[in-house]
Amino acid sequence: KHQLSQHPYIVHCWRRLSMMHIWKIINLTALLSSDCVAFSVNQTPSRSVPSSSLNMGLLDFLGLGGGKAGFDGSCVMGEDSIMSPKSHGTSEVPVQEDLRWDCDVKVADNICNFNRHYAEYRGYWRSTAFEEESKKEYVEKGEIKFYDSNTGKLLFIAPKGRSYEEFINESLSHGWPSFRDEEVVWDDVRCLPNGESVSLAGTHLGHNLPDFSGNRYCINLVSVAGKPVESETE
Repeated sequence: KHQLSQHPYIVHCWRRLSMMHIWKIINLTALLSSDCVAFSVNQTPSRSVPSSSLNMGLLDFLGLGGGKAGFDGSCVMGEDSIMSPKSHGTSEVPVQEDLRWDCDVKVADNICNFNRHYAEYRGYWRSTAFEEESKKEYVEKGEIKFYDSNTGKLLFIAPKGRSYEEFINESLSHGWPSFRDEEVVWDDVRCLPNGESVSLAGTHLGHNLPDFSGNRYCINLVSVAGKPVESETE
């Protein structure tokens, strides 16, 4: 075994693999420190993805995705076929024309339907009316409901098991609305092996980026800014 580990080709491959991961980590650090913009507010819907976009699939970026074993906790896994091409990108329909919290429709349609890896820019949710309006909803109802921007189906309910302030502070810390297992409505949400979080309708939502507290679903606000359909309000 020792002789095999010292074989010049084995040593070369190991060094190359190590350098690849080091380079990826360096690039990832640069991305996070520069607050790269994924889709600008003025960008028109397109099937192409800008090279300057910030990849939220950090595990996928490092080549360390969840794999077939899936994730711990109550995370419900799904097949990649959920995101197969449909009438409008990965969905049958475009995003709703009047999204909640004044979210940008063009940005939302790009991220939800013509994208598998990229995100609204870090902190985008703070440029919307979300903080003010979500606080009112929480005070009135004790929770905030988040609906699919394409279909209007319920996808997340927060906060659960924590305060509103804790939910907001964690989202501030990570840059995107961040949900925990108990806040996910698994009837219509799935997590793919590489960590991508999607709705069963084919809406790209974000990525599962676990931390020391467990699964953390880092979600684009524009993906969950839909208004509920009638069946969801009954």
